[in-house]
Amino acid sequence: MNENSNPTAGEQEKPKRKKIPRQPMPEQDPRRRRSNFEEVPKGYSQETAVLEASRCLDCKKPGCVAGCPVNINIPGFVKLIAQGRFIDALVKLNEQNALPAVCGRVCPQETQCEAQCILGKKGDPVAIGRLERFAADYARRHGGAPDPEVAPPSGKRVAVIGGGPAGITVAGDLARWGHEVVIYEALHLPGGVLMYGIPQFRLPKEIVQYEIGKLKRLGVKIHTDYVIGKTETVDQLLDMGFDAVFIGTGAGLPMFLKIPGENAIGVFSANEFLTRANLMKAYEFPKYATAPIRPRQAVTVGGGNVAMDSARTAMRLGAKSTIVYRRSRKEMPARAEEVHHAEEEGVVFHLLTNPIRILTDEHHKVTGMECLRMELGEPDASGRRRPVPVKGSEFVVEADTVIIAIGNSPNPLVPQTSPEIQVSKWGTIVVDQESMATSKPGVYAAGDIVSGAATVISAMGQGKKAAVSIHRYITGGEPPGSAASEKKAEEAP
Repeated sequence: MNENSNPTAGEQEKPKRKKIPRQPMPEQDPRRRRSNFEEVPKGYSQETAVLEASRCLDCKKPGCVAGCPVNINIPGFVKLIAQGRFIDALVKLNEQNALPAVCGRVCPQETQCEAQCILGKKGDPVAIGRLERFAADYARRHGGAPDPEVAPPSGKRVAVIGGGPAGITVAGDLARWGHEVVIYEALHLPGGVLMYGIPQFRLPKEIVQYEIGKLKRLGVKIHTDYVIGKTETVDQLLDMGFDAVFIGTGAGLPMFLKIPGENAIGVFSANEFLTRANLMKAYEFPKYATAPIRPRQAVTVGGGNVAMDSARTAMRLGAKSTIVYRRSRKEMPARAEEVHHAEEEGVVFHLLTNPIRILTDEHHKVTGMECLRMELGEPDASGRRRPVPVKGSEFVVEADTVIIAIGNSPNPLVPQTSPEIQVSKWGTIVVDQESMATSKPGVYAAGDIVSGAATVISAMGQGKKAAVSIHRYITGGEPPGSAASEKKAEEAP
C-alpha cells in the first residue's frame, strides 16, 4: 500500500491482507543438507518478502514492538518492505538493532514479537524474523545501507570486555554517540557465541564478520586473543585511562552430568565440540588445521538449541546422531523449528530418558551410554513437570562420542580478578536492572554474565540499556538522538 493512500482505501485493504497466507521459507532438502554445512533456510525472494510484508495490519498499538527486547519499529520496517524500499527497511532496523541479519536467523520470534502479532490471534502471525533477515541480506548483497551518523568525538574512552552480542551492541551505540570504544575479545575472532556456538548451517560466519565490519567502520578498535582477567584486570583498564568498562563475557563455562565415565575419551562439552566445528572450521580439515572430531555414533544429552546444534553438527560430520532428553518433547526448551529440522535430517530422539553412566572399553574410550526411562511427575520450580525414574527400565545406547549440552555457567574469570564486583550464588554479576551498573563504580555488565545462558536478543536488549547508562555516567547527559535529549534541546532557552 502506498504511504499516501487515503484511510478509507487502507481500511478496505485490511480484510484482503488477512486472507494472504503466511509465506513459507524455502529450505534445502533434508536429504542433501544433512551432509553439508550450507545454510538450511534459503531466504525470501523480493516478491515473497513484499507479499509477506503486505500482511501487516499496521496496528495503532503494535504489540510486536512491545514483544521485542530491543524495541525495533517493526511496523515501520515491514511497511518499507511492502513498498519495495528494502534498503530503507534496513536503515529503519539499524536504528535499534546492530545485528539484524543475525537476529533474523536465530531470535525466537515465535515467543517474542510474533507472539504479540494481532494476525496470530486467529491465524499465522506476520513472519517478522524472516522479513528482518530479508532486509539485511538484500542490503548486504546490494552494497549495504548507509553507515549511521557519528556524533563528534567526546574525548571519552570505554573498554568493552567480550565481543559477543551484548558487547557488539554496547560498542556500536557508544561509538555512534562519539565515544572511543575498544573491544577486548578472548578468542581469535570477535562475535562470541555467534561465532563459536551457532553452526554455519544456521548462521553463516561471513554474515557475523560482515556485521563486525560495520563496527570497525564506526571506529571501534578490536583486540583479539586478549583475555581480560589474565592480560589485564578491570582495575588496570580503568588505570589505563578508560572512563568506563563494560563486561559482556557471557556464559562460557560448561556444565556436566556428574555421572560415572564422564571423563572418558570421546566425551565433549557442547562448547568444545561446536567451537572446533564452527569457529575453527574443523569440518574443513585439512584446509583448516583443526583436529576434527569424526564420530560414528554420537549421543547428545540435552533438549535446548545447543543440543539441536550439536546433534545436527555431529550428523554432518558423518555420525548416526541421537539426542537423549529427560523430559518430553513438550518441555523441550529448543525452538520448535530447530527440533523440526533435526527430525527432518534424521536425528533420533530418546525422550523421557536420563543418562546414568557412560560405558568405556579397556582404553577408556566411550562405547555407549546407560540410560533410564523416565515419566513426568509434578511440576518443579521451572514450571515443567519433574521427570521421575521408572524402576528397572535401564537400557544402553551405543556411542563412540558423547556431547554434553545441558547448559553453561557464567564465565568466572573477570569477577574472580575483580573482587569489588558483586556476584550471585550462581556466579552471575549482580547489576541494577534499570542501569546495568555493577557494584563497582564505572563498571557495567549485561548478557549471559548477568542473566545466565539466555537468547542473543535478550543480551542485546540489556546491552542497549547498559550503553545508555554508560553514556550518562561519562557525560552527565542523554545519548544524541534519544527522546530525552531531543526534549532537553527543545526546553533549552
